[in-house]
Amino acid sequence: MNVDQVIGMGAEAIKVTLLLAAPMLIVGLIVGIIISIFQAVTQIQEMTLTFVPKIVAVLVALIIALPWMINVLVTYTQNLFHAIPMYIK
Repeated sequence: MNVDQVIGMGAEAIKVTLLLAAPMLIVGLIVGIIISIFQAVTQIQEMTLTFVPKIVAVLVALIIALPWMINVLVTYTQNLFHAIPMYIK
């Protein structure tokens, strides 16, 4: 196993990690911005107002994206297992 293979495996792992985290992070960001705008317009400065909608939105995004996320993980794992003979050489 040479340096290029290790770097390729690491890059692929980082790519998969970012792909899996993106749906929840994007939804949390969008909901956070909407709540911040709502708080600025209504001048309600309640700190707990931001947490519950974000948690619910991220949970909904997780439930919706879960089949896709599982498919990405299974594909990555299968590719990793199929490449084991190449890494042993």
